[in-house]
Amino acid sequence: MMRISRLAERSGVPATTLRFYESAGLLPADRTPGGYRVYGEDAVERLAFIGAAKHLGLPLEEISELLSVWEAGACRDVKADLRPRIAARLAEAESRAAELAAFTASLHTALEHLDALPDRASPCDPECGFLSPSSPPAALTRPVDVVLAPSRQATEAEVDGWRTAPVACSLTGNGLHERTAQWRDAVDGAVRNAVPDGLRLTLPVDRTARVATLAAAEQQCCPFFDFRLHLDGPHLHLEVRAPADAAGLLTALFGPAG
Repeated sequence: MMRISRLAERSGVPATTLRFYESAGLLPADRTPGGYRVYGEDAVERLAFIGAAKHLGLPLEEISELLSVWEAGACRDVKADLRPRIAARLAEAESRAAELAAFTASLHTALEHLDALPDRASPCDPECGFLSPSSPPAALTRPVDVVLAPSRQATEAEVDGWRTAPVACSLTGNGLHERTAQWRDAVDGAVRNAVPDGLRLTLPVDRTARVATLAAAEQQCCPFFDFRLHLDGPHLHLEVRAPADAAGLLTALFGPAG
């Protein structure tokens, strides 16, 4: 038997996350007469299975269901249960990627059209061509919201899953430093304003693909962050939220409101 500190050391999973897993019913623990948590050797393998399932984007509710099958010991049953879940995640990812790719292509078209227009010293008027039929599709003039949250569908209950996610990041060392540098570069020069539970950053719309890619990667290692992208003409509004316990991490990555 091992205590929680030893299990955290062996598994690489922070003790805070181990406690959360216990409360969520994913990682049972025995107790010593003094009330300390103790775990058997099987806990290390169980955590590896949970980590692999999280890497596939499965929410904790589905991981709990999958663990029940895994505990039965039949590999073929785990395979049969896991396949449709992965297929569903893949379909969602491909749908989001297609939507983002289409929007990116539309933005390229808009930039090409803008660059092709002549420079005029006179004030802007309809003859400038910015709003001509050859301009970007009308859909581009309407705000578009993209939500990146640890969920299968964008229902209200699931989108708010970040509120109960463990405040723990799987990135360490150089990986953490590199991700921090990427975020700071991506949001450099942003206008920052406070929103409930987080921060709203306003950026040029041409950073959309870069920010979306970083946000998707961040969801894999830090599911306690909630990202919402609002595309509004020439601007990208990025809203980032996190539980109160992660307020320091939010500020470290995205800067303070001001």
